[in-house]
Amino acid sequence: MGFIRKIISSRTKNDDDFYRELKNILGFKPKNIDIYKKAFIHRSIKETTKLGNPQNYERLEFLGDAILGSVIASYLFKKVPSGSEGYLTKMRSKIVSREHLNELGRDLNLIRFVKSNVSRSKFGENINGNIFEALIGAIYLDKGYKHCKKFVYKRVIKPYVNIPTLEGKITSYKSLFIEWCQKEKKDFLYDVYDDTGNDTVRHFSVKLFLDNKIIAKGRATSKKKAEEIASKRAYFAFQNEIS
Repeated sequence: MGFIRKIISSRTKNDDDFYRELKNILGFKPKNIDIYKKAFIHRSIKETTKLGNPQNYERLEFLGDAILGSVIASYLFKKVPSGSEGYLTKMRSKIVSREHLNELGRDLNLIRFVKSNVSRSKFGENINGNIFEALIGAIYLDKGYKHCKKFVYKRVIKPYVNIPTLEGKITSYKSLFIEWCQKEKKDFLYDVYDDTGNDTVRHFSVKLFLDNKIIAKGRATSKKKAEEIASKRAYFAFQNEIS
């Protein structure tokens, strides 16, 4: 009895609050809360296991990414029996795109659980999607594949996945623009350069050239984002031709 009392008293109010909020997000009772805590440890904490291995959300993110992909692949395989391999691959990519995963993480406000030595203002946008995947990895370790599947259906497929809408969704304007340029044998160039200015966070700007003429510009906190912004503007400028 004394041993049981000791276990109960070792739980803090923060643990109880975390358990309650986690239960609402998952839709079921977590069994081992410590596994879920690891899903929100940022690498800046520099926490390690007893064996000295790094302990943060990144390994769980890797696991969750694979499980999420398998659940979505299985769903699409059954939902669209006429879909070719290429079609199914493209649709899965749209569902598990970084943009979409970031949206899912933001909607659940998962970032409030993150334990970090870095200011949240310095977090990149992708941390929202990363910890969403880490959460799925934690579910797998705690409750198994069946519960992962239920969670993905509840939080991803039912509220967000609409096949006709996804078919028309553009996930990469840059890929679409480049594909069009190659098809039409047009010369293009992404001229990327540092453009931090007075910002505290590093920024990049890009000038997008088409046949030696600037047709669009973009600016963001990463080269990839800046190129995507410029590509999106170029797409709408040449939408009739590209379509």
